[in-house]
Amino acid sequence: MLPRVRIRDWVAAAKAAQRRHRAEDAERPKNPVLQSQCAALYVHWPYCEKRCSYCNFNKYIPRGVEEAVVRSCLVTEAQTLLQLSGVRRVNSVFFGGGTPSLASPHTVAAVLEAVAQAAHLPAGAEVTLEANPTSSPASRLAAFGTAGVNRLSIGLQSLNDTELQLLGRTHSASEALRTLAEARRLFPGCVSVDLMLGLPAQQVGPWLGQLQELLNHCDDHVSLYQLSLERGTALFAQVQQGALPAPDPELAAEMYQKGQVVLRDAGFHQYEVSNFARNGALSTHNWNYWQCGQYLGIGPGAHGRFLPQGAGGQTREARIQTLEPDNWMQEVKLFGHGTRKRVPLGQLELLEEVLAMGLRTDVGITHQHWQQFEPQLTLWNVFGTSKEVKQLQEQSLLLLDHRGLRCSWEGLAVLDSLLLTLLPRLQEVWQQRTSSPVPEG
Repeated sequence: MLPRVRIRDWVAAAKAAQRRHRAEDAERPKNPVLQSQCAALYVHWPYCEKRCSYCNFNKYIPRGVEEAVVRSCLVTEAQTLLQLSGVRRVNSVFFGGGTPSLASPHTVAAVLEAVAQAAHLPAGAEVTLEANPTSSPASRLAAFGTAGVNRLSIGLQSLNDTELQLLGRTHSASEALRTLAEARRLFPGCVSVDLMLGLPAQQVGPWLGQLQELLNHCDDHVSLYQLSLERGTALFAQVQQGALPAPDPELAAEMYQKGQVVLRDAGFHQYEVSNFARNGALSTHNWNYWQCGQYLGIGPGAHGRFLPQGAGGQTREARIQTLEPDNWMQEVKLFGHGTRKRVPLGQLELLEEVLAMGLRTDVGITHQHWQQFEPQLTLWNVFGTSKEVKQLQEQSLLLLDHRGLRCSWEGLAVLDSLLLTLLPRLQEVWQQRTSSPVPEG
């Protein structure tokens, strides 16, 4: 552990740097992709007070948590994976879950201290904590700020109490707005809120009313997420049994499209399929995911994507940590980490991720970005002569030009259907490449 004075100095410097960043630079974060010694860090806190009816994430409702043991294992795994990866600079840290606001601020500080000791954690690094309203009184939020958190992501989900009960949330709409107000006071300009759409029996007008009401209270970042009915969840079972009507995808699409307009008119810029920001308040941590940058995942069930160059690796790997917390802790104690699955990513698999993730953003995939992953086979080579891609361009859903490949504003709403054309085209050209030379771009 670092001396306590060092973490205080780091926190003070981080807050000062963030104020300078927001005042002087509202531009999109620079792309850290393929800087093999840089990465983002995701920390998974697996525990919740209760399981929401729609959630199939890796989370547990414990009878009791030995937090000192969990904390020690998170620190150990962070140190081990930083060493295995050879990462020397951590550009952002995200505490997700589960409900990480149930963890103590001391646990957050301990992880940040370990990272700062094992690698360079810049003073301006974004450190995000997911928070639920019922586990986030003002005093606790302030303590997280002292521990090093400088951005909050609040799972508000709805401003309708009936919908909140349907979702299994433990807070009311009024509690959510009180927490949001306190968060904005403590972390001005650095609070994101989530709002769900497409719930069973939900109608367009009332939902737009919720969004308009949220604009009276929210900060500079809003995420709109469509409900996904996941097998094994209580909500899925209720719909299957006929106790609830199935969500209407056409109504959900209308909510999303009209929500885009409402947020745009309120000064928000849609920089990703589900994410809207103003005043430069986008999530740099999530931007790293969409740009296929490296990230390390620590904690039960966490995912990672990195080149294990510290262990002599030559290929980027997809990694998944052991799901169940007690088993994960035993493995960390024995081996220094709880990695359960390692899958080397082939070049085609990596390009498929670059395509699918990059097209989620408003800038899409620039030619320069693509060439960092594939210097020979250009975007023009892959998509420039495709009749199907030209049809998507004629329908004003896709653009391929001197900037690169990207979705239009309308295309972002139907990205999944566009990928049904684009991914097979990439696979087809890749297979042809093995039997013939690559044409000049």
